[in-house]
Amino acid sequence: MGRLSELFAPDTVGVIGATDREGAVGRAILENLRDEFSGEIVPVNPSHDAVLGIDAYSDVKSAPALDLAVVVVPPPVVLETLRELGESGTEHVVVITAGFAETGGEGADRERELREIAAEYDLSIVGPNSLGVMSTPVDLNATFGPEGALDGSISFMSQSGAFITAVLDWANEQGIGFQDVVSLGNKTVLDETDFVREWGDDPETDVVIGYLEDIDAGDEFIRTAREVTDDTPIVLVKSGRTDAGAQAASSHTGAIAGSERAYEAGLEQAGVLRANSVQELFDAARALSGLPEPDTDGVAVVTNAGGPGVLTTDAVGDSTLGMAEFSDETIAALTEAMPDEANVYNPIDAIGDADTDRFGDALELALDDPNVGSAVVVSAPTAVIEYDELAEVVIEKCEEFDKPVVTCMMGGERARNAESVLREFGIPNYFDPARAVGGLDALARYRDIRDRTVDEPERFDVDRERAREILKRVERRDDNRLGIESMELLEAYGIPTPPGEIVDDPARAREVAESIDGDVVMKIVSPDITHKSDIGGVKVGVSDDEVYDAYEDVVAKARNYQPDATILGVQVQAMLDLEETTETIVGMNRDPQFGPLLLFGLGGIFVEILEDTSVRVAPIGEREAREMIDGIRAAPLLRGARGREPAAIDAIVETIQRLSQLVTDFPAILELDVNPLVAGPDGVQAIDLRLTVDTEELR
Repeated sequence: MGRLSELFAPDTVGVIGATDREGAVGRAILENLRDEFSGEIVPVNPSHDAVLGIDAYSDVKSAPALDLAVVVVPPPVVLETLRELGESGTEHVVVITAGFAETGGEGADRERELREIAAEYDLSIVGPNSLGVMSTPVDLNATFGPEGALDGSISFMSQSGAFITAVLDWANEQGIGFQDVVSLGNKTVLDETDFVREWGDDPETDVVIGYLEDIDAGDEFIRTAREVTDDTPIVLVKSGRTDAGAQAASSHTGAIAGSERAYEAGLEQAGVLRANSVQELFDAARALSGLPEPDTDGVAVVTNAGGPGVLTTDAVGDSTLGMAEFSDETIAALTEAMPDEANVYNPIDAIGDADTDRFGDALELALDDPNVGSAVVVSAPTAVIEYDELAEVVIEKCEEFDKPVVTCMMGGERARNAESVLREFGIPNYFDPARAVGGLDALARYRDIRDRTVDEPERFDVDRERAREILKRVERRDDNRLGIESMELLEAYGIPTPPGEIVDDPARAREVAESIDGDVVMKIVSPDITHKSDIGGVKVGVSDDEVYDAYEDVVAKARNYQPDATILGVQVQAMLDLEETTETIVGMNRDPQFGPLLLFGLGGIFVEILEDTSVRVAPIGEREAREMIDGIRAAPLLRGARGREPAAIDAIVETIQRLSQLVTDFPAILELDVNPLVAGPDGVQAIDLRLTVDTEELR
């Protein structure tokens, strides 16, 4: 356990701002502590000798040493209180008080000072604007919520205090217990990464779950969660999905890879299971906290009702799992054990008069099949089935075969007692078959996370100083953008580009064209003109004799389109044979939470229309680069579909990795597009480049 273990296991808890006034938060916190906590409780209030019958102290200085301080004083008093706590040696503080950055203005200034005080005194602070914390092993309820938590092995964090109170009310009714519960509040000091790290080290926490609205330091979260998920699953609901990041971006990559895609990529790379609803969150948590992982993805369904059996089969089809194909031996054994009217193929329909023994026989034969990794027992209430007895059979078979089994005992009161019996053995019961399958799906997805290997990013031999000098050219510009005039940047990082040169007069254009075998492409070079082909600023297939006129034409069209545009010249570039090639895009948009977000997909002029792309947070290794390629719908096209010669996939993979290194080496690069990156059988060529640079970061 880490340093925060003391936060969840204090011997002495102080409530700074405790009061006996009805309806006050300071009273609610003290009542919750008094009713549950077995350690010492220290109320601090300058106007009271005792609060709720507990001896009180006038200030922090006169109070005993505190393992945990819960601060619920007015906002202007919080900062001085924190200084007093720091000077007294208290390490762990929960600031309940609101009125900080969430209010803007003066509140934001107050929060900055709170952070400075925390750093000065090395304080671990939850909040401000927090509901509080709970820890069931020591009966700690340092919140002002109306409900405590049942004992369990799930640790839960939330940015919303109201969400915690609603969840606990529901969870208590469902019999779902928790290890630790934290209301993160404004996350000024301690954030989700700190608690993921802490609970990953906690042997009593089987599953970490959370409700998050944002992640402050995405790169650190990814690194931490990757380590934790080797042993402890993490399931999160992330709200606040928005396209704001995409709307603010100016590049192709920025327009396509908005902030929501950054979270999708970041959480996937972190090994986090993402739930789309609160129901999914707890369905997954219940399965992960009590059941073994399946060895295979094959699911067996055992039921006494045809309709629910079909619904379960459909749910399996919608998941990452599959219906198990029984062996001939299993089918023969089921045929012998089941009535003639029963269906012995998966799903097993034991028909409506099935009793507990028949259910048990069917489940045993299914679990004994090596093609079966898990099972769902689906039962509708009948006069011949006792749910309590069926629960005992499920427990017995689950333990005998060490395979995950979930139940769907459909009904109300009849299923309630059986649910509690199953719960004691970690077996969840769901009313909806789709939810039952979702629980098994979470187990299989987490197994795959544990089994995966994360390769270290390769460090290529590059010319970093040359790249820096090219980027610094932006300091001589009126804006912070660079274009194809900076193609040397790619060359410095070993990304292939066609032969060519940027020229500023037609005579030199002719000289360059004559030095290149075959026809050339001529392109206007201007940081102010984004879609050059749309305004006639690109000429393709230009012969040596046509170069002079082509030069004059693209310049004239650029001037007519935007008279005040900066014209840096015309690029003369070797023309590639595109017959067996595919235009792709490799780009980067720097996300405020996760950092450099890489994008790969189909490129060219249709990139924003087709949006056939995949994203990852840099830096990435070879495996993730290959996953980016496999993750687009057009991947078969690159691999040689319909008789096409396959593109050089290894060359694409290396280019993605080199670009990953470039944008990681230079945080000053805010956005970058290599579009198109032409991929053919013989390799790749970067044809065009656009990037945006933070000049302050270069200094």
